[in-house]
Amino acid sequence: MSIPQSGGGPIEHQSQLAEYLESGCKPRETWRIGTEHEKFGYCKDSLKPLPYEGERSILAVLKGLRDGHGWAPIEEGGNLIGLEKDGANISLEPGGQLELSGAPLENIHQTCDEVNHHLADVKDIADKIGVGFIGLGAAPIWRHEDMPLMPKGRYKLMDSYMQEVGTTGTTMMRRTCTVQVNLDFASEADMVQKLRVALALQPVATALFANSPFIDGKPNGHKSWRSRVWRSLDDARTGMLPFVFDEGFGFESYVQYALDVPMYFVYRDGKYINALGMSFRDFMKGELPALPGETPTLSDWADHLTTIFPEARIKKYMEMRGADGGPWRRLCALPAFWVGLMYDQSSLDAAWDLAKGWDAETREGLRVAASEQALQAQVGGINMHDLAREVLAISEAGLKARARQGAGGLLPDETHFLNALKESIESGKVPADELLEHYNGDWNGDLTRIYSGFSY
Repeated sequence: MSIPQSGGGPIEHQSQLAEYLESGCKPRETWRIGTEHEKFGYCKDSLKPLPYEGERSILAVLKGLRDGHGWAPIEEGGNLIGLEKDGANISLEPGGQLELSGAPLENIHQTCDEVNHHLADVKDIADKIGVGFIGLGAAPIWRHEDMPLMPKGRYKLMDSYMQEVGTTGTTMMRRTCTVQVNLDFASEADMVQKLRVALALQPVATALFANSPFIDGKPNGHKSWRSRVWRSLDDARTGMLPFVFDEGFGFESYVQYALDVPMYFVYRDGKYINALGMSFRDFMKGELPALPGETPTLSDWADHLTTIFPEARIKKYMEMRGADGGPWRRLCALPAFWVGLMYDQSSLDAAWDLAKGWDAETREGLRVAASEQALQAQVGGINMHDLAREVLAISEAGLKARARQGAGGLLPDETHFLNALKESIESGKVPADELLEHYNGDWNGDLTRIYSGFSY
């Protein structure tokens, strides 16, 4: 999750909120790719999750990366809670999941190099202290009470509020991981088309990357339990945003939605101030009980936008949020999948042609069915396996059209990063299916074997 935003002055007119979003518009030649991925850390001998402090801990990993690999520290309240270097950040999710928020890069070749270097650095430190890391959409064995809460004021506030507005919020915070990609848009019209495609086709990503069939030590009946968790988290800030498909949607429409999403906090002088249950619209009127008479800054607006969790969202860029965390190849495949769809106009048009006839019920049905059945999902005559095959072909065509070379020109484009997804299309199996086959087969129901078989 995001670190506090900075650099925004007072909000004097509500029009500044839409202008803030619109200021993210960039010409095509400056579009970049930012990839984020989370992973669970554990002690190799006990297979227990890492505490924040101790010889084998999140803090030990952060210090090792700081001291051994040149990362600069980010602290809150005297605690080391993140790192930064060369435009990238390493941060902590609430339950200690380690997240790389990658630098804005030009192509997927660079993205995959970044992933490789990061995982190698993490493994270097982890091996020295007897720690492992694994990429899954949900913690397969650990219970809620096994998971520590990281020492960040934001998480303390969220943890309390989550228990009031839904049934799975604290599970999301402590026991799920994702991989996502952040992409640019050129104009309001470009943002609208991309956000509509992102929301409508997010279930395809959920299906292809489904990798969380276990919770509490047993199968949970879903291929992506992480996706299921988001559906019961907080209706006020999650979901498929049906209004995005209304005629006339634009930056101002998103602003009106975000203004009414309940706030979590206001960040002042290094501390998170409780603003739970109030709206940013209240804040604009100076009506926050915690800050009577005070009105927000653009930094507050930027912070608030990080607390809205639909399947795809906009800030000064767009985030694709539907995929489970997973194995190395899929950490590179996820940005390749969306870049192929979004960064070539012909492919973007083709993707929209696929989805533009669906109504809100169909889109939500695909979201639900993808979490349960992945590529075996069937909704209103739509076969997810066939849909994913078609969407992947569009993405591949987009990457070919981009023609971004790698390996000194030996690789003509970025299409090979889709190979893991092509294998799923050919077999009809996603990572969750592979895990379930092991569980019911050679593992004989022993889920502890997931760590030796699927860690980085």
